[in-house]
Amino acid sequence: MTDISGNKRERYEDNLHGEIDSASLYHALAEAETDERLAEVYRRLAAVEESHAEYWKKQLTRLGARIPTLKPGFRARGLAFLAQRFGPGFVLPVVNTLEQVDSGAYDQQAEAVAAGLPQEERSHARILSAITSTSEGLPGTSIARIEGRHRAMGGNSLRAAVLGANDGLVSNLSLVMGVAGANVASGSILLTGLAGLVAGACSMAMGEWLSVNSSRELYQKQIATEAMELQEVPDEEREELELIYEAKGLPAEQAKALAARLLADKATALDTLVREELGIDPQDLGGSAWGAAGASFLLFTFGAIFPVVGYFFLSGNAALWTSLGLSGLALMAIGAGTSLFTGRGVVFSALRQLLFGLSAAGVTYGIGALVGVGLSG
Repeated sequence: MTDISGNKRERYEDNLHGEIDSASLYHALAEAETDERLAEVYRRLAAVEESHAEYWKKQLTRLGARIPTLKPGFRARGLAFLAQRFGPGFVLPVVNTLEQVDSGAYDQQAEAVAAGLPQEERSHARILSAITSTSEGLPGTSIARIEGRHRAMGGNSLRAAVLGANDGLVSNLSLVMGVAGANVASGSILLTGLAGLVAGACSMAMGEWLSVNSSRELYQKQIATEAMELQEVPDEEREELELIYEAKGLPAEQAKALAARLLADKATALDTLVREELGIDPQDLGGSAWGAAGASFLLFTFGAIFPVVGYFFLSGNAALWTSLGLSGLALMAIGAGTSLFTGRGVVFSALRQLLFGLSAAGVTYGIGALVGVGLSG
C-alpha cells in the first residue's frame, strides 16, 4: 500500500511540475507577444494549466503529501528567457513540438481522465499547432498574420542556433585534437585551429547565403507568376481563394464574400493569395540572405573558438588539457541547450553531448597519433 501511495505521489508531483512549467511559459509568451489577440490566447492557456496544477495539488493533499516547491524548471525558464529576448516566434516551434508530445500524457491516468484533462491537453496541442503552422479553421486574415510572422522563423531558429554552435565546436575540436595527436608544435596546432575556424565559418555562411537567397529567388518567381495569373485569370484565382477558405472552415457563402472583397483591390488580393495559396510572407521572403549568413558565421565561430583558446596562452599538455576542458564545458552547455527542444532531461542531454563530442575528438586524436608515428618513422 505504501509503494502504491509513493508511486502516486511521485506521479502527481511530476504532473504538478509539468503544469507549473507550462503555465509559466505561456505567461512568458503572453508578456513577449505584441499582438494582443495572441497574447490573450496565451493567457487563457496559462489559466487552464494553472487550474490543472490546482487539481494535482488537491490530489497530493488527499494523499497527505507535502506540496513541493513550485518553481519553473530549467527548460521552462530557458524558453521563457529566449521568448522575452527574441520574441515568441523564436521558441514557438519548440513549444508546439513539446505540446504535441505531451498531449497524450494523461490518457492512461484514471484521475486525469475523470477530470477531463486529456481533452484539454489535446485542445492546447491543436491551438499551438494552429498558431505555429496551418491555423486550420481560423479566419483567413488571422491566418495570414499568424503564418506570415511565424513561418519566417524557418521552422526552428532555436534548434538552428544550438546546432550551428555545436557544428563549430565538434568539428574544430576534432581537427585540433587530430593535429595534437600527431605531436606537432603548439603554434602549428593554433594555426590549424584558427584555419579550421575561419574555413568552417566561411563555408557555413556561404551555404546559408546560397540556401536563403535561392529560396528568396524562388519565392519572387512564384509571386510574379501569381501576379500574372491574377491579372489574366482573376476568376480562377477567386475560386481558389473560396476553396481555401472553405477548407479552413468558413461556410461557402462567407468564403465567397470574403474572396470577392479581397479581390476588389489588386494589391491586397496579391498579398492575400501569396500568403494563403503559397504560404509566403511577401514582406519577408524567408529573411535576409546576408543576415542568415552572418548569423551562421558567428554561431559556428562561437563554437569553434573553444578548442583553440588554450593555445593562445599555453603550450604542450597544458594547452591540450585546457582545450579539452573548455570544449567539454561548452559541449555540456550545448547539450543542456538541446534539452530545450528535445524534451530530454538536462543532465542526460549534457552528458550525452559530452560523450559524443569527446568520442569524436578521441578518434581523431588516435588517427593523428598513428599518422604522426608513421611520418616520423
